[in-house]
Amino acid sequence: MKITGVIGLTRQNSDNRKSGEKPSPSNVQKDGALSGKNTIFVIIGLAAILIIFLAFSLTGSQPKTSSSVPLQSCAEKVIGYANENLVQPGTSVSFQSVSENRGIYEIHGKYQSQNVTLYATKDCAMLFTNGLDMDSTVRATQPTPTPTFSPVKTSRPLVDLYVMAFCPYGTQAESAMKPVVNLLGTKADIRLRYITTVRGSTVDSVQSLHGLPEAQEDLRQVCIQKNYPQKFWDYIESFNTRCYSLSQNPASLDTCWRNTTASLGIDTAAIDTCATGSDGLGMLGEDETKADQVGATASPTLFINGVKYSGARTPEAYKQAICNSFDAAPPECGTILAASQQAASAGGCG
Repeated sequence: MKITGVIGLTRQNSDNRKSGEKPSPSNVQKDGALSGKNTIFVIIGLAAILIIFLAFSLTGSQPKTSSSVPLQSCAEKVIGYANENLVQPGTSVSFQSVSENRGIYEIHGKYQSQNVTLYATKDCAMLFTNGLDMDSTVRATQPTPTPTFSPVKTSRPLVDLYVMAFCPYGTQAESAMKPVVNLLGTKADIRLRYITTVRGSTVDSVQSLHGLPEAQEDLRQVCIQKNYPQKFWDYIESFNTRCYSLSQNPASLDTCWRNTTASLGIDTAAIDTCATGSDGLGMLGEDETKADQVGATASPTLFINGVKYSGARTPEAYKQAICNSFDAAPPECGTILAASQQAASAGGCG
C-alpha cells in the first residue's frame, strides 16, 4: 500500500511536467495546504497503513511451515517406498539407522551387502537418493580418458571373466559375453571365474559378497562349467533370466536351479554332489587363488591373456578385444555382433 501510494504521487507530478502546464492557483493552494491541516490527515493515513502492514507481518502473512514427521516414522516410510519402487524385484533395502543433519533426515540402510543412504525432508514428503554439499569446493569435471587395451597375442587366447553369481553388473557382463562364446568358443578358452573366499572345507565356510545363497550358486556354476562345458553358457543365460531374482527366496531358488538343469539335460544330482563336496570347493579355491594373483576384486573383471580389459561391456567390444589377442585372427572375427542389448553398466560389486 505504501509503495503504491508513492507511485501514485510521482505519476501526478510527472503528468504536470509533461504537459508543460503551470500549476493553477487552486492547485498551488492544494499543494500548499499539505503544510497546513491536511498534513494531519496524510500522517494519520500513513500511520494507518503502517499499522495494517505490521499486523499482517505479525499474523497472516508469514508462510506456514509443514509439520515435522518423527524420525523413526519417516525412516519406515522411506524404506517402504524404496523397497516398493527403487530396488530390483526380489531384493530389498534393510534399515540400519536414521539421523538428522542440517535439517534433513538421513536414512541409512543396506542393499545387497552395501551401505546406502537416502535423504528425506522433515515432513517426509520428498525423498532424495543423493546429497550434494554446496559448502564444499566443487572441482571441475575432467573428461574421463578412454581406457586403452594393449593385447598380448597368443594362438588361443585365454579369457577369464571374474564375477559373482548375484552381482547385477556381473550378470550383465555374462549376457554380453554369451554371443562372443557362441562365435569364438571353439577358438578361444572363455571361462567364468568366481570371486569368493574359501575359509574351510564346507559350503558354509565360503564367504561371498551377497551371502550364502550366492556362494552356493557359485559352487553349482563351477561344477556345471567343469562337467558340462557345452551346456554351461546356456545354463548361465537361463539361470540369470529365470532364477536370479529369487536370490532372497531360498526355497524358490532351489526349485528354479533344479528345473533349469533338468531342462538342459544336466544331471542335477551330480551337480548337487559336486557343489556340496570337495570338488566344488577345490575349484572355487582355485578361482580365489587366480583372483588374488591378478588382483580381481570386483565383479565383473575381465582378463584376456593376463591383460586387464577396461573397455565397453558389449558383445562387439568383447569380441574385438579377444580377436586382437590372436596371433592370427580367425575368420569369425569378421562377424559383427549386433548390439541386441543395451551396453552393460560400468559399475561393479566389490
